[in-house]
Amino acid sequence: MANGGVIGPENVISRGTAVTTFNSSGNYSVPATVSQVRVLVIAGGGSGGSTIGGGGGGGGFRDLAGIKVQAGSTTPITIGAGGASAAYGSSDNAAGADSVFGSAYEPITSSGGGRGGTLGPPGGPGGSGGGSAYNTTSFGAGNAGSYTPSEGNNGGGGMNGSPYYSGGGGGGAGTAGTAGGSTGGNGGNGAASDITGSSTTYAGGGGGSGSSNNQQDGGAGGPGGGGVGATDTSPRAGNGSANTGGGAGGDTNNPSQSNEGGDGGSGKVVIKEQSGCSGMWTMNEIYEAEKGGYWPT
Repeated sequence: MANGGVIGPENVISRGTAVTTFNSSGNYSVPATVSQVRVLVIAGGGSGGSTIGGGGGGGGFRDLAGIKVQAGSTTPITIGAGGASAAYGSSDNAAGADSVFGSAYEPITSSGGGRGGTLGPPGGPGGSGGGSAYNTTSFGAGNAGSYTPSEGNNGGGGMNGSPYYSGGGGGGAGTAGTAGGSTGGNGGNGAASDITGSSTTYAGGGGGSGSSNNQQDGGAGGPGGGGVGATDTSPRAGNGSANTGGGAGGDTNNPSQSNEGGDGGSGKVVIKEQSGCSGMWTMNEIYEAEKGGYWPT
């Protein structure tokens, strides 16, 4: 058919604005009139550490427009699980899992949040890094995917100095976690997206734990689903909220409590159709689009 002199598939201009949300893995059916989308990809949050542990890092946060898709195709969606906690004294608590928008042209991956530190390893790296337990000032680094713009921030270090012993907060998509002090470190703030039509905050960091010996409070979970750090009287550290990518709170050292960090919150993928055709392209854009079987955007 006629395409203004270009040989190839008919140029049907995309006018779509529909929003599709995935809270579990599945497949996105790209409409026949859509060639580019805006995508929000939130990874699973990290678990909290035990034994005056650090908070888990928020899952990676990536909100990107103009992502190329093949009209009429099926795009796989992977939703990252939140990291699972481990028993008291164990260093086996887990990082969050990656979430993926699997476009054949431009796949988008967000990195799982870093695990909160324990008496063994410090906070782990991730989309946002995990906070460390009281025994080290090291912390987990954020932006594990080395993306621009960054997908997250660093966790906070622990505090090991009389009279205070506390874990650092996990990093969030908006700000870093704070270091432990007279209380557990606060989880970093998450970041907001308006892709659904209203502003929602995702990927907050988990709060670090306070010491039961000194009856210290745990740190607050960061806005965006971060779990609260455990205190001397709490039964368990807070979990990250489901489908926010929130990091979990770190747990304390009270032997009468469960002494497990919280579980990280699962991730999410949101897709918004975008008008796909400007009507003006360079010859190189036309060549690449024709070679790839899609219309330039």
